[in-house]
Amino acid sequence: MMKLLLIDDDAFLRDMYALKFAESGYTVETAQSAGEALAKIETSPHFEVILLDMIMPAMTGTELIKEIKNRFPEMGARCIVLSNQGQQEDIDEAMAAGAVGYIVKAEAVPSDVVKKVEALSKK
Repeated sequence: MMKLLLIDDDAFLRDMYALKFAESGYTVETAQSAGEALAKIETSPHFEVILLDMIMPAMTGTELIKEIKNRFPEMGARCIVLSNQGQQEDIDEAMAAGAVGYIVKAEAVPSDVVKKVEALSKK
């Protein structure tokens, strides 16, 4: 069973995706901000997948990926972006920061997001 940390400041989307991943057998923890996510990683660094939004208060998704890589270099979690920001420069920036994948929310229904995350987490 994979352990996933889901970070999104939109409560509705966060809860919907958390439910979808839980139904698919994941152990899911959620955070509504980068700060909350970093605190959770600090107390429990055993996440295999970190699914995060690009646009959040205080810190962007790219900044959060860099912060995770800097503060927890031994953690092997795969960072995957789930965002409405679908511009190529956003995707390139996230991938350069260390994301293993980028999913545009508007282009995938929740069950497809689960499948994409499963495929990306095995890379």
